[in-house]
Amino acid sequence: MATDARSTSSEVAVAPTPAPAEVGPEEAPDERAVMTEAWRTLSVVSLASIFSGMSGSALNVALPTVVRHFDASATAASWMLLAFMLANTGLMIFFGRLADMFGRRQMYLMGLATFTLASFLCGLAPNAWTVVGLRVLQAAGAAMLLTNSAALVTAAFPRARLGQGMGIYLASFSVAQLLGPTVGGVLAEHAGWRWVFWFNVPIGLLCLAWGAWALPRVARSGQRQGIDVPGNLLVIVALGSGLAALSQATTLGWTSWVVIGGLVVFLLGMPTFVLFERRVTHPLVDMTLFRDRPFALGLLASFLNSTSQAGVLLLFSLYFQAVQGVDPLDAGLRVLPLAVSTLVFSSSSGFFHRRISPRALAVVGNLCTGAGLAVLAWSVITDAGYVAIAAGLVLAGAGSGLFMPSNTTALMGAMPNDRLGIANAMRLMLQQSGFVVGTAVVLSVLTAPLAPELRQYAFAGTLSDVSADGLADLLTGYRLTLFTMLALNAATVLTSLAALRASRRAEAALSSPSGPPAGG
Repeated sequence: MATDARSTSSEVAVAPTPAPAEVGPEEAPDERAVMTEAWRTLSVVSLASIFSGMSGSALNVALPTVVRHFDASATAASWMLLAFMLANTGLMIFFGRLADMFGRRQMYLMGLATFTLASFLCGLAPNAWTVVGLRVLQAAGAAMLLTNSAALVTAAFPRARLGQGMGIYLASFSVAQLLGPTVGGVLAEHAGWRWVFWFNVPIGLLCLAWGAWALPRVARSGQRQGIDVPGNLLVIVALGSGLAALSQATTLGWTSWVVIGGLVVFLLGMPTFVLFERRVTHPLVDMTLFRDRPFALGLLASFLNSTSQAGVLLLFSLYFQAVQGVDPLDAGLRVLPLAVSTLVFSSSSGFFHRRISPRALAVVGNLCTGAGLAVLAWSVITDAGYVAIAAGLVLAGAGSGLFMPSNTTALMGAMPNDRLGIANAMRLMLQQSGFVVGTAVVLSVLTAPLAPELRQYAFAGTLSDVSADGLADLLTGYRLTLFTMLALNAATVLTSLAALRASRRAEAALSSPSGPPAGG
């Protein structure tokens, strides 16, 4: 997930891998050596992705336990999740650019060390807001990992085998989502809240030692590229202001100057960012890529998809604890169908690609997600029981498993080699931004019907013990939230269909005798 095209191309150019047609029998030993190094690199990246990904999904389940320990406010509880997402999104491309200057291997190992240290310190936090601050440090470490993971895999694998390597790498996130809720539930129930963070430490140290040995030392081009510090600051300030406004709207009201001011900064900051990026020498985001209509629509679909399903795991981890009164371990086990389904369909997406185009499969994935959200909404409205909820989670997981690899393949497959880096960085940044915005919307809409003094009990998972009326209001919040997610999913389906049509028109224009239209 490189910062820009120059970073990816320069690293790959250091040790180019011959195309399959150029590899003769006498080169087989060299090919075996290349693949041995590629698999070692993939083992480091996949293990680190599972380790860092488990942390977030474990906290989703264990959040009520952490909130109860600190007697944290609803705002502090929200920001334990949102601070990580916001910092991670804002810092990804910044650390990717630093990796261009100092080397991906060094930046990756620094990310492992930072994430591990932050996890250890989180377990020592004396109060809820210290946890929030340390989650920002954790996010910085995760950003160093995410921005370099795909680039390390891309540089290590021959192009003919890259799909296999990338598929395993992406599946590692599904494994993390599969294990995280159970691990979080077990630790919160039997070991205490500190181990929700401390379990990362021994795994992180193992990853750090293995990475220091296994990751190849790649020579750098020596070229120094500028860092778009103003662009990074604009994104963080604009997105952070909008996020803060959304998170405080239900507490302070939509007429509060804090909420209005945050939304104004967001609405003014994002256009300012776009104008600035079109003029800066080393932009954070390459705006010229948006001239490619299928690519631009695919990016928008990625953002909307992340927004529409960002809160499914969190919503139902809380639902089982706050509404049904189960313990964290039971809640973690009950949300497993989401992760299992995502893993199965993500791993199987290559099989489907042989029969249906990636963009068409992305549409199918979004339709599956919509069906899952509809079943979940119906289950909450009718109190249909766990079997119906599990069916909704399976459908939502299938949609995510089909959409993510398909949309990524469609976006990256159409890019020339010298634009892969920046295209992937933009995809990742918008995808992460979607998760940030989606989580903020989910938390805001979910708690809107609740009286302010009851919101912290919802996050603590004890609302059913405190107020029957509050529980009824929370169920209203669940219905509103799921309907909001369904509306966002509908927008995602329409955007994916538009991307599919635009791609087919572009292919038809390229295959016509006259070629593509001028400027197309």
